[in-house]
Amino acid sequence: MGKIVFYEGRNYMGRHWECSSDCMDTFRHFNCCNSMRVSGGHWVAYEKPHYMGYQYILGPGDYPDYHSWMGFNSCIRSCQMFPPYRGSYKMRLYNRPEMMGHMMEFMDDCPNVYERFHHRDIYSCNIMEGYWTFYEHPNYRGRQYFMRPGMYRSCGDWGGFNPMIGSFRRMRTNM
Repeated sequence: MGKIVFYEGRNYMGRHWECSSDCMDTFRHFNCCNSMRVSGGHWVAYEKPHYMGYQYILGPGDYPDYHSWMGFNSCIRSCQMFPPYRGSYKMRLYNRPEMMGHMMEFMDDCPNVYERFHHRDIYSCNIMEGYWTFYEHPNYRGRQYFMRPGMYRSCGDWGGFNPMIGSFRRMRTNM
């Protein structure tokens, strides 16, 4: 079973709360989150309630401060665990909304979208197999977007404010 522990202080200090299932609103459990420990499962933590705002992809491990999970601040207001996946990975990316324009198919990680796709903007995509993480900047940096299988007709569908995707990787879990 998966478990994540949220701490109000850095380095696992202060008030804490243990979570072992999805939570739409963490506000009643803690005021801010400056460190976390993931002792089981893989999680997506969100800046806002109801799985909205900045997204942080977390695997098993220790996160002594919010910079260690590439956090922009100490605000975590919802979380979801995602299931282990051991199948194949496949997605199609498009440089126009509604699955239009130039299309490229990927089955592996990409540290620099521009070098492989020759476009800086990804306007739509079809995640056909597996879970993926999109990153705002090359080399897996910046805002993160958790991508489940499905069709995303515009960047807003995955929570993006603009279509700029600099890199992406498969979310591989160990069972």
